[in-house]
Parts: sequence; structure tokens; C-alpha cells
Amino acid sequence: MKRPLPSRLAGLSLVLLPLIGSGAHADGEETRPTIKANRWQEDWSALASPALRTEPLDNLKYIPLGSDAWLSLGATLRERLEMNDAANFGTKGTARDNYLLQRFQVHADLHFNEHWRLFTQLEDVRAYDKTTLGGADQNRLDLRLAFLEYINAFDSGTLKSRVGRQDFAFDLQRFVSSRDGPNVRQSFDALWADWETTQWRFIGIVSHPVQYRDDQDFDDTSNNAVRFDMLRVEHVVGNNQELSAYYALYQRDDAQYLDASGSEERHIVDARYAGTAANVDWDLEAMLQGGTVGAKDIRAWAGGSRVGYTFADQPWTPRLGLQLDIASGDSHAGDGRVGTFNPLFPNGYYFTLAGYTGYSNLIHVKPSLTVKPLPGLSVQTAIGLLWRQTTDDAVYTQPNIAVANTAGTGQRWTGAYAQLRTDYAFTANLSGAVEAVHYDAGQTLREAGGHDSNYLGVEMKFSW
Repeated sequence: MKRPLPSRLAGLSLVLLPLIGSGAHADGEETRPTIKANRWQEDWSALASPALRTEPLDNLKYIPLGSDAWLSLGATLRERLEMNDAANFGTKGTARDNYLLQRFQVHADLHFNEHWRLFTQLEDVRAYDKTTLGGADQNRLDLRLAFLEYINAFDSGTLKSRVGRQDFAFDLQRFVSSRDGPNVRQSFDALWADWETTQWRFIGIVSHPVQYRDDQDFDDTSNNAVRFDMLRVEHVVGNNQELSAYYALYQRDDAQYLDASGSEERHIVDARYAGTAANVDWDLEAMLQGGTVGAKDIRAWAGGSRVGYTFADQPWTPRLGLQLDIASGDSHAGDGRVGTFNPLFPNGYYFTLAGYTGYSNLIHVKPSLTVKPLPGLSVQTAIGLLWRQTTDDAVYTQPNIAVANTAGTGQRWTGAYAQLRTDYAFTANLSGAVEAVHYDAGQTLREAGGHDSNYLGVEMKFSW
């Protein structure tokens, strides 16, 4: 029995969900594999059957190498045109910025036998005409993934292990993600092991995130200044619900917060409950953080929820949703404690792709309506309302950048935004998306030199 994927429970992907499918019918009949958001999760061994080789270049999707060995090749090209008239709300003097983000990846998936495989992915990520380049904008020709994997199925469960450069993402990717929203995805040099049964999964990870550089080709390295380790357990309840929890250790040299600096050692406990029942879906997650930054103690926390009701028997299957998020800020400067929540490795699209909202010192309320007028077409409209958890700490943008001159001043009210997003799967290989965001800045941001902000992103993605 195949273990249900957590992403099925909550519908994690905002862009690629229409492209993710199963490789077999319920009756066990093999079908043609489909493209997935993480290309290393695909299994093209079904193309050993000549009847399923129906597309051009299928001879490169499954290349038999004798005995049990085979090779699969693939590529992904994503183009996104972005227009942003006020990054950081214009507080840094940035003017309107129009630019093209391009992500091109090629991969090779080599299976030595039923137990061993080597997956390798190269990427070339570029930002054309972007005024200010950040660490997640550009990474010209480099090694994104390269890991050796071992899988062995026993009567009592399945053992999986990977070593090398890889990515991983959990739950709704609030805090640990592969960062698909920004141009440069997040990879880790890691050792991964897990044990899976039909109802349980136990995961252990030891990792360093990849330090991205763009000085020359193939110059990315492990970031030895940051370490992230995790022990995680997942439990499937029935067919439609999942409980999960983990303990993680996050360590960083020379961390900088508004009220602390120095070596950071953050101990993390996270719990999540997600599922569906009838027409209702939900995803609830809470996190506690302790430890130290320099000589100061950490006392931080956060919680997030998404709930929805789908009118399945109505035209366009409308879904009413409500998202609630809260994250602590540092409420007393100079008291020897750091209350600012660290969002770890968040995904850009959890709030919006505009980057105006970070998961620190935050209260966030977001009602939404999603409709599906046509097969493969999804349209979401939403309103986000934002406050600070404490006025003693700053307003934060993604990933956790403090807006200058907002800490210790002004009101809790930060602002409100309107979001419109459309996703369409043209074919199994081609998808598109359009997202527009208008942020109405509150008085605190205006007094800090900020103003209303507008974002528009138009994206096309081809995967082979």
C-alpha cells in the first residue's frame, strides 16, 4: 500500500498542482508518469512498456542500460516577468523595477538497480534588468542537486536514505521549504534517512544549507556558518488526516537581530495537524523556539492555520478560505531576551510572491475565494490584513528583513493587501500563472518613508 503524500492533504502547490498526478490507476494498471514540482520525485520506469511511449523524446525519458539499470533525462524552464514599483515599500529609495527572472534546469536520474540511484541537476538562474540583485535572484551555471539514494522495502516498512546535495520541504512550507517562489531554490548538503510504513514515517536530517554565489560557474558551497538538523515523525490518521511533529536545531554564526548579535543556537519544536472531512479542509501548525543569540536567551513562537470549505456540487467548485498567522516579535529591547521569531527557510509564495510580508512580528488575517471555471484553471482572490504582534519590534519583509525606522514606533496596524492569482495548466508539460498584489501601507510604514506598493508577476513554465 502506497503511503499518502502530505501534499495531497493540503494542496501545497499554488503553481504546479494541476501537473502533479499518479503513475498508476487504483486497479494497479500502469499509466504514463507525470511531471512533479520536485523532479527527483518522478519515476519513469513505467516507460519500460512500449505502449506508454507516446510522446516525442520518450526514448530519453527511459534509457535501458542493461540488467536493472536505466537512465532518465529531463529539463525545466521557468520564465517570470515581474513588475514591482516599491520593493521594501520604497523605504530604501528603490524606484519602479521591471525585470525578467529565468530559471533553467537539466537533470539526469540514474538507477543502478532497484535499490540505488544517483540524481543530478544543473541549473542556470538569471535575473535580467533587475536593479538590485539579492541572494535568491541569480545563480548562473551551477550544481543544484547531486545525491546518492538507497531504498529497500521490507515486510514491516521501507528504508530510504540520501546523501549529498538535495532539497526538502515540509507541510505548507511555512518554515522549511524548497523556496520555489523566488528565482533560486533552496538546496541543502545533507544526510537524510527515513523509515516509512502505511501509517508512520520517521525522518532524520543533518544538513548545511547551500551558500549561493554568483561570481563564477560552479562556485556554490556548503554554508558552514549555518547548520540545520531535524528529527521528525508523521502519522496518517485514516485516509484524510495527518499529524506531524519535529524537533530541529538551527545554528548560525554571526547572527544579527535588532536587539542581539552573535552566534545563534535555536532549538525548535513544531507540531501540525492537517486533513479533510466532507467539504472542509484544514492545516494547523504551531512552533516554539528557544536557545540563545550571543549572551541573550531566545523566547519566540509562531502559529499558522488555513481552513476552507469547498462547494463541491456548485459550478466552478468555489472554495471559501481563511488564513490566520501570528509570529512573535521582540517586545522589550535590552531585557536580555530575543523574541523575534526566525522563519528559518520560508517559501516566498506562502503569503504572496510580492515579498511584502515576512513571518516575524506578525498578525495576519486573510480571507479568500478560489474558483475553477475550467479544467486546469484556478482563480484566487484574497484580502490580507496585517498588524505587528508588538510595536517594539519592526515590520518585516521576506524572508525576515526589518524595515528601517519601524521598530519601537508607530501603531500595530501595518497595512492591507489585495491579491489576485490565476493558474492554468495548458498541457501536462506547460503551465502559466499571473499574480497581482496591491499593498496599502499603514501609517507606521508611511512615517518610515514607505508608501503603497504594487506587484505584478506573469509566469510560464515548461517541464520535460
